[in-house]
Amino acid sequence: MFKRLIAPAFVALLAVSAPVLAQSAPPTAEERARIESVIRDYLLKNPEILQEALVELEKRQAQAEDRARAAAFSANRDALYRAPNQVVLGNPQGDVTLVEFFDYNCGFCKRALPETLELLRSDPRLRIVLKDFPVLGQGSMEAAQVAVALKLQISAPKYLEFHQKLLGGRGQANGARALEVAREVGADMARLQRDMQSPQVRDTLAENMRLAETLRINGTPTYVVGDEVVVGAVGLEKLRENLARARVACAGQPNMC
Repeated sequence: MFKRLIAPAFVALLAVSAPVLAQSAPPTAEERARIESVIRDYLLKNPEILQEALVELEKRQAQAEDRARAAAFSANRDALYRAPNQVVLGNPQGDVTLVEFFDYNCGFCKRALPETLELLRSDPRLRIVLKDFPVLGQGSMEAAQVAVALKLQISAPKYLEFHQKLLGGRGQANGARALEVAREVGADMARLQRDMQSPQVRDTLAENMRLAETLRINGTPTYVVGDEVVVGAVGLEKLRENLARARVACAGQPNMC
């Protein structure tokens, strides 16, 4: 166990000390061996430094992650908030946007659905963007294809009805079940079948996948509020807190949300 800790801690220590070492000439192989021996002996005599080094490394990695994510937000803001063919619920001219990446077979997304509906009901200034992110198998991908194609022909209220029935329903969501629900809400089924094979549907799903990868989103539900990524079914109050912070930030930067 101790040997397994030495390796990452040694790497962490080198990472922390790298800026200092970079200021001098590179050590020879013999000098490097002596340095490594001194570091190893020091770590063995002072094992508490292992945790300190790992904590510092994690801190620096988190800071680098934050910088990369901020750059990704800046470069992908239009695709995230104003993509063609995306589903927009609530107030289209709202002062803040909540983006949700979801999967129709995600149990946590199902549990979070009442929270989304409550936000829509209680916040008339809220704009919600739904991003299909089918990561839970073939059935999820089939359901997402139906959903994205359906958006091409129905209004937001009708789409919300479809979304509630499919996400809130029992059992596996797949292409057959999604088509059944689409028929229930009055879809033109012939057009729907054609649109499912269209470039718009393919491109929309591909763009959602690209955005998720760029923003380091790998699970559902994941929310984007302002420049914050909120992972998991965190509850109504947490989402309201994020929305309140985003409103303050967006007031000074209208294009941010």
